[in-house]
Amino acid sequence: MKLLTKENMKQLPPLYAQEGKGYESIAYVKLFTPDSDWTWYVTEFDPDTKTCFGLVDGFEKELGYFSLNELENVKGIMGLNIERDRWFTPKTLSKIIEEGN
Repeated sequence: MKLLTKENMKQLPPLYAQEGKGYESIAYVKLFTPDSDWTWYVTEFDPDTKTCFGLVDGFEKELGYFSLNELENVKGIMGLNIERDRWFTPKTLSKIIEEGN
């Protein structure tokens, strides 16, 4: 599975486009490990460097940068690849946290 489709890449704003919005930034893509509790919500993307920015929900929730190249090569504890939630609907990070997703 492609973590970001061409449609996703067109939809995602460039890095720094939502700067200053904090948790009111919109996440357009949700990536997750099916065999652990890690989730990445992508709010911005640079197609040249394949760098993403968004909310990382792992040991704790934090905003930060992450590499799409690295995520494409990560395998979970059971050897499963990271996947894209095909049914995710774009929403603000505050809404994601409120819903407990």
